Amino acid sequence: MAAYLSALLVCMKPLNLLLIFAMVTLGIVFGAIPGLSATLGIALLLPITFGLSTETSFVMLLAIWIGGVSGTFISAVLIGIPGSSSAIATCFDGYPMTQKGQASKALGIGMTASFIGTVCSVAIATVLSPVIAEAALHLGPWEYFSLCFCAITLIASLSKGNIFKGIMSAGIGLLMGCIGMDPINGATRFTFGNVYLTSGISTVAQMLGMFAMCQIIRDNAKGEAKMPDVDVKNMKGLGIGFKDIIENIKTIIFAFASGLWIGFLPGMGSGISNMVAYGYAKGISKEPETFGKGNPAGVWASETANNASLGGALIPMMALGIPGDGITAMLIAGLTIHGLQAGPLFMTEQPDLAMLIFACVMVSAIVTYLIQIITKRWFPYILKIPYHYLYTVILVISFIGGYGISNTMFNIYVMLALCLLALFMSVAGLPTSPLVLAFILSSKLERYFRQGISYAHGSYAPFFTRPVSFILLIIAVLCVVWPYVSDHLKAKKSAKAPAAAQNIGEDINDD
Repeated sequence: MAAYLSALLVCMKPLNLLLIFAMVTLGIVFGAIPGLSATLGIALLLPITFGLSTETSFVMLLAIWIGGVSGTFISAVLIGIPGSSSAIATCFDGYPMTQKGQASKALGIGMTASFIGTVCSVAIATVLSPVIAEAALHLGPWEYFSLCFCAITLIASLSKGNIFKGIMSAGIGLLMGCIGMDPINGATRFTFGNVYLTSGISTVAQMLGMFAMCQIIRDNAKGEAKMPDVDVKNMKGLGIGFKDIIENIKTIIFAFASGLWIGFLPGMGSGISNMVAYGYAKGISKEPETFGKGNPAGVWASETANNASLGGALIPMMALGIPGDGITAMLIAGLTIHGLQAGPLFMTEQPDLAMLIFACVMVSAIVTYLIQIITKRWFPYILKIPYHYLYTVILVISFIGGYGISNTMFNIYVMLALCLLALFMSVAGLPTSPLVLAFILSSKLERYFRQGISYAHGSYAPFFTRPVSFILLIIAVLCVVWPYVSDHLKAKKSAKAPAAAQNIGEDINDD
């Protein structure tokens, strides 16, 4: 408790508070504009953190993350275009509410639901993470290997489309992670005599190339879409009262619980949780036919769930060193830049910094809510910022950041190469999330695997005889096999239905 209060005081320092306000505002803008995102904002900030203290770096990264995730509902409500996949379900009822003249209420629900989801989930993460980290200290390399393997398999299996494309993407990430020095004996691998590859591919260069530059090229290729005009009236005030929260409390509680759990599972995150919560809200509603036509419960469910996923994703990142989604993978990269490693030892050896992360997220959530209330009437103007100005600024920042990694042009070339790889993957339908997660976890996966074999004197048996390790490996196998089993069962069930109907028809004819 004392460490957490101390961390709150650090966040309240004038400079840190000013940075939180600035980064939250920038994050809201990035989240509100379709095509931009909190992921892009963090990717652009990563190279800047090289010259900053660890404390200041994470204040900036976490603030833009919270602002960016919360801001995605703005365009979903005002123009029916989600700022990211986490706000898709918000469009279903948020935009119809705007069309009915209830834009102020819809925005108020989005702001309040985001605030509730973030604050409550982070409070739970603050309490649970040290407990999980303490338990994780008793695990060996066998359990950690199985955990990393399970995380990669899970995110690959959840990839849209063919599961083999997800596995292929993860394989590319693992191969990229093999470049550089061997984590056990220090031998160089796949460097081809290039001294710049000795330390491996820069995580920052990867993020800038595969996210920032690739996103700009893809959006530019589609053409600069003109945003529709937004006709909003009575945008003053919050737009809702305490009565609205009470009326939707059941929906809020379930959306929060589902968002927290889905955020905890590696590779799932807010893009899935908002759809799950929306489906539940529609299922328990006494008026399900009103969903999609401007029912406030749809906005409550979606926004509570996608922000609750933030706290859920923090738990495996802080306690186990496993990123819950793409953004927490970048935050782990930020720790690596400063010579730190997320996981159970981080919670015990760096408790002040760990508590600072939780405290900063909490403060950023409060600041985000205040800024959104104050600037609510100006939300429509955010969507009018010309894209060609934004793209120019982002490209310049990307090149400066890439060069600043090592003050050489080599990382610029790496950025361009990875940008081309990301474009090829986009055309081929290969998801980038498994690649990023596998790349981040590749060194841990190899190190734990080789340590486990070494400790067992060359035996693979402990991976299967130790209960926790065996259970995690079973889960990993089920993640790959279950989609095919599920499809087979559905096909079998659908085949039985016509046969049953035909038998009934024959019985009726016989009678």
